[in-house]
Amino acid sequence: MDIKKLTAQAEKLRQMTATSKSGTGRRWYDIKNQGATTQVYVYDMIGEWGVTAQDFVNELNAIGTPAIDLHINSEGGQVFDGIAIYNAIRNHPAKVTAYVDSLAASAASFIVQGADERVMEPNARMMIHDAQGVVMGDASAARALADLLDDTSENIASIYAERSGVEAADWRAAMQKDGGAGTWYGAQDAKDAGLIDRIAGEDVQNPGKPYTEEEKKRFRKTNNQLEVVPEAVPAEAPSWDFDLLSAVKEALK
Repeated sequence: MDIKKLTAQAEKLRQMTATSKSGTGRRWYDIKNQGATTQVYVYDMIGEWGVTAQDFVNELNAIGTPAIDLHINSEGGQVFDGIAIYNAIRNHPAKVTAYVDSLAASAASFIVQGADERVMEPNARMMIHDAQGVVMGDASAARALADLLDDTSENIASIYAERSGVEAADWRAAMQKDGGAGTWYGAQDAKDAGLIDRIAGEDVQNPGKPYTEEEKKRFRKTNNQLEVVPEAVPAEAPSWDFDLLSAVKEALK
């Protein structure tokens, strides 16, 4: 198996696809600096429109804020681009919170795993599956691609395993479920599986416990996160240095 040759062919194909779509002005991500927190949106197919993972990583590494909110609504994209983005997020010095706003499928699902905290909207979805690819050539080229796809899929399974504590073999089985169609997760399913830390709207201190209506009144939304509104602190009661018994005795003299 000539891995170098196959990956070189894959990169050449990726570049050809990117070039054919360049000049559209469209990007699959957007980055907005909002004070102490930078908002990053991945809202399209990763690696499309002539915009590469290198473009994304360069801009990500230039972020100097202490916190990053990473919003995901993507069907996935180029697997090696996804792995590069995952590693860049994982190694970034800021605290990165990933929010699955609607869909995190394929490569987008393991990009989420690079964040320090993973949050999913109650009605959002996540999907995982084996790496996929096509090859033109003889039987040996097809077998070599199959080996490369297996190796890549094992690598992806190890990413899920590291964050969830579930064995990589179990993740690989989920990725191959239904004849390779993979597995879909609702928010609660994703949390139970270890793909996310909490569902949006849950109590941060007690994940799994929804806020009560009374608690919700004490929160305001800031930078897409719930923040406690400080309660009014009552003035201290006056402190009396007073001996009641002695005072009564004095009055009765």
